[in-house]
Amino acid sequence: MITWANGLTLLRALAIVPAVWAIAGGHWHLAAGLFVLAVITDLADGPMARRYGHSSAFGGLFDHGTDALFVSTTLAALAWTGYITPYLPPLVALAFIQYMFDSSALAGANLRTSLIGRYNGIAYFVMVGIPVIREALGLGWPTDALIAALAWVLVATTSVSMLERGITLIRRR
Repeated sequence: MITWANGLTLLRALAIVPAVWAIAGGHWHLAAGLFVLAVITDLADGPMARRYGHSSAFGGLFDHGTDALFVSTTLAALAWTGYITPYLPPLVALAFIQYMFDSSALAGANLRTSLIGRYNGIAYFVMVGIPVIREALGLGWPTDALIAALAWVLVATTSVSMLERGITLIRRR
């Protein structure tokens, strides 16, 4: 459990509360720095675990759970500040919970992703990054309306992904 890869994931986990606080308080430069830290650690932890032979079911669950917590809570802060719909953050959390249970991750199995689920996972980070980076850089684009529309697209694709996973689970049984 104590590996460099899990250390990177832990660093991302420790950034969650400060990132939420920074977004909710409009401290955009800090929020952007913590967002970049989260993205870098997310991109690095998996390859590091594979390179050093430290891949494990625990590491995968820790990584994906941290990602889910980071994006759902930062999306909640963005919803609280009025940037996105409040429906997206709990839907992201529910999608991860479904993903975890139907992959039998709590029993030690590796998590199984679907194509739409993988793309949604990336899109959640992008959804956080767009308004955070926009505000940190003082840009006028993308507009608030476009950001809100993108969040609604993610509500739709997340719902489709959850339905697809549910149907697949029923068919397997």
